[in-house]
Amino acid sequence: MFDYETLKLLWWVLVGVLLIGFAVADGFDLGAMLLMPLVGRNDRERRVVINTIAPHWDGNQVWLITAGGALFAAWPLVYSAAFSGFYWALLLVLFALFVRPVGFDYRSKLTNARWRKSWDWALWVGAIVPSVVFGVAFGNLLLGVPFRFDDTLRLSYHGTFWQLLSPFGLVAGVVSLAMLAAHGGSWLMMRTDGLLAERARRAVLGFSLLYLVAFIGAGAWLAIGSVSGLVLDSGLDLSAAINPLVKSVHTGNPGWMDNYRLYPYTAAAPLLAVLGAFMALLAATLSRGGWSFLGTALAIVGTLCTAGFALFPFVMPSSLDPTSSLTVWDAVSSRTTLSIMTVAAGIFVPIILAYTAWCYWKLWGRVTPAHIDQNPHGLY
Repeated sequence: MFDYETLKLLWWVLVGVLLIGFAVADGFDLGAMLLMPLVGRNDRERRVVINTIAPHWDGNQVWLITAGGALFAAWPLVYSAAFSGFYWALLLVLFALFVRPVGFDYRSKLTNARWRKSWDWALWVGAIVPSVVFGVAFGNLLLGVPFRFDDTLRLSYHGTFWQLLSPFGLVAGVVSLAMLAAHGGSWLMMRTDGLLAERARRAVLGFSLLYLVAFIGAGAWLAIGSVSGLVLDSGLDLSAAINPLVKSVHTGNPGWMDNYRLYPYTAAAPLLAVLGAFMALLAATLSRGGWSFLGTALAIVGTLCTAGFALFPFVMPSSLDPTSSLTVWDAVSSRTTLSIMTVAAGIFVPIILAYTAWCYWKLWGRVTPAHIDQNPHGLY
C-alpha cells in the first residue's frame, strides 16, 4: 500500500474528483430546474423539462452524499470545521434539496394550475439555493474562514451566516449559478427539441457569457485586489500524524497566485474553464447540444481545479489564525483509515461509474410534449 504522504495527496485528488463529479452530474439537473421558468412556457413544456432529468436526478445527487461521506472519513477536521462554519448555509441547502424529490413526485398529482405552479417555483428555489450557496462557500474558502483551534484542538467558529455573503462571495455565487445554468441549458439542448431546445440554446449563450464575465472578474479581483493568501513554511513532516497546530503559516500570497507562479502548468485549469465556456458558446451558436454540454462540463472541471490548485496545500484556510488553517497534510485521518478507503474506492468507484454509464445509455433519448400527452399519469 502507499506511504502516508502519498495517501494524503491521493485523497486530496479523490475528494476533488467527487466534488467535480457532483458538479458535472447534478449540475445539469440543477441547471435544468434553474431554466424551467425561462424555457417552459406552459405546463406541458415544464413537464418536458422535468422529465429530461427524471431518470437521473436522484442518482446524480448521490455524488454529494458520497463527497460528504468521503470528507467525513478522509478529512474529519475539515468536515467539523466546514459543518460548523457553514452550518446555516448547509442547512439552507439541505432544506432546498428536500424540496426536489417532493416536488418531482407531487407536482403532477393534481391538475390544479395553482398547485402545479407553486411546485414549479419550489423546484426553482430548490435549484437556485444550492447553485448560489456552493459558489459562495468556495468564495469564502479563498477569503478565509473565521475559525481557530485552541491548544487542546477544540475548534471555535467566530462568524455569522451574513458574513458569508461578502461581495467576493456573491461574485463566486454568480460564477456557480451561471456555470450550472449554462450546463443545464446544454443538457436541455440535447434532450428536447423544437422551441424548448431553441430557448435552451439562447439560455446557454446568455449564461455562458455571464459565467465568463464573472469568472474572469473574480480572477482579476484576486490578482489585483486585497485578498491575501497563505503560505505554508517548509519543514513540515508530511508523513506525521495530524496536528494542525505544529506547522508554521504566514500571509504573503497575494490573491492565492503563488502556485500559478511556481508551477506554471497549473494555469491549464483556468484556461480550460475559459476555453470550455467559449466552446459552449460556439456550439450553442451552431445548435450543437452535445458539444455545448462538453464545453460546460470542461468549464466546471476547470473552475473547480482553478480553486483547488490556488489553495493547495490548504483546504480550509483560517482568516483568524493562519496556523489553525487546515491543509492536505494535517487534516486527514490515520494511514490505516486512508488505506482501507483507498481499497474500497478502487473496488466500488469503477462499479458505480459503469452502472451510471449504463443507466444513461439505456435511458437516453429526447423528451417531447407528445411523450407527456401519451403518458400523462406515468411521467412526472
